Amino acid sequence: MTTQKEVYDNLKENLEKVINHLNVEYSSIRAGRANPKILDKVLVDYYGTPTPLYQMANISVPEPRMLVISLWDTSMIKDVVKAINEANIGINPNDDGKVIRLVFPILTEERRKELVKQTKKIAEEVKVSARNERRDSLDKIKQLKKDNLITEDMEKASGVEIQKILDEYIAKIDKIAGDKEKEVMSV
Repeated sequence: MTTQKEVYDNLKENLEKVINHLNVEYSSIRAGRANPKILDKVLVDYYGTPTPLYQMANISVPEPRMLVISLWDTSMIKDVVKAINEANIGINPNDDGKVIRLVFPILTEERRKELVKQTKKIAEEVKVSARNERRDSLDKIKQLKKDNLITEDMEKASGVEIQKILDEYIAKIDKIAGDKEKEVMSV
């Protein structure tokens, strides 16, 4: 038997997952600075197995706008360069036979505005997910009322509490999105 408190706790837990997802999405948006996270989605065909790049190389940031990839198996350099190009991250890799360098260009004003649009779109998608969590929680409360486990007044009070929890998380999402927009727009 589910209780109102369990519904609230479940909602908070799911909204935390939504916030974590937002942070993961934003970590892959580069704001003119080299960030190894941008390579997290790069998969290399490593002897027939799609392998994440970070599992087969050391990725360092020697300068603010450069990543250096030192492969443990240097015979894979060509495959890694190909995988980075196919990942479509917008940076051309340069290799000297030993390491691969990714030099991040200085962002233009136009590109910064595109990235801000992208951050807003991601934030809006995350808000939709959060609202879906609210809907699911309200459905659980309605089910409790239908099963005569809570009164109509308790159902209304639960609806208000669920909305309060959602508003709190929407504010967090807005703050994270605002911070990311400032980061992207700062030169």
